[in-house]
Amino acid sequence: MPNVSLAARPTTPRESLRSSASVRPISRGAERAALTPSTDDPVRLAQAAVREMYGADQASQSLGIEILDVAPGRVRLAMRVRPDMVNGLGICHGGIIFALADSAFAFACNSYGHLTVALDASVHFTKPAKTGELLYVEAVEVFLGNKIGIYDVRTTNEKDELVALFKGTAYRTSTVVS
Repeated sequence: MPNVSLAARPTTPRESLRSSASVRPISRGAERAALTPSTDDPVRLAQAAVREMYGADQASQSLGIEILDVAPGRVRLAMRVRPDMVNGLGICHGGIIFALADSAFAFACNSYGHLTVALDASVHFTKPAKTGELLYVEAVEVFLGNKIGIYDVRTTNEKDELVALFKGTAYRTSTVVS
């Protein structure tokens, strides 16, 4: 599993992609301890929950998704478009962009340490992405009730041009992830 940088907030996205290899991952025991719902630090809980989920998420790992930043109800990721992600039109396959946004959605809504699953998701593509482009995705919680959460997810390219808008609705279970 690649190292995932959650410790320090980088000044630029490019610095984050370069600096993530120098950050020592926390131990599995520390991750599990941080997932207890009684933790006093919600950011630490969110980071541990996302790190644990990413560790088991072979789909996100196989896409080369990197975690840039995590906070409760919010996550920022990056992914470089590879040649094997391009469709017959020479642009990134929409399903790949959806999967990137869906990963951000999943990490953001599970950042509280409760098992949360998608109820609904939709995407609007606004600009094609090409091989070699670095895509950034940010999922932001816009509503969180007792059981339902709504998230907006924006995917942009290196020029900060909007590539896709994704909206997801999630159901929060009472199961604590440990």
